[in-house]
Amino acid sequence: MKKVLIWMGIILLLLLGPYVYWKYFFTFSEGNRSGLLQKFSYRGNIFKTYEGELVLSSVESNKNVALASEKFFFSVQDQALAGKLNNLEGHNVVVHYRQKNGTLFWRGETEYIVDSVNESE
Repeated sequence: MKKVLIWMGIILLLLLGPYVYWKYFFTFSEGNRSGLLQKFSYRGNIFKTYEGELVLSSVESNKNVALASEKFFFSVQDQALAGKLNNLEGHNVVVHYRQKNGTLFWRGETEYIVDSVNESE
């Protein structure tokens, strides 16, 4: 009986390990998004994370006002990058992100993890 339980545990680990890696650590996609950094905050009840909101405008009027837009929500793990983003709030930026298949409560609320930022013109 003990041998059966050990083998079941090993098989469970072999099946569960790749799934956990794929779900929480595998980078599903990565790329850049550009837009207006509308909001950036440090929030959470127990685990505080950096969360941001980028307004992606697809159509602008002749006065540089976004007419058709959507929001891109993202999380940041690096504290130095969070400080840089905090200073760029209200500016147009280009962020590089990595999209994961799932979220972890200590990593942020979104699947999108930003790892670099540049101010755009």
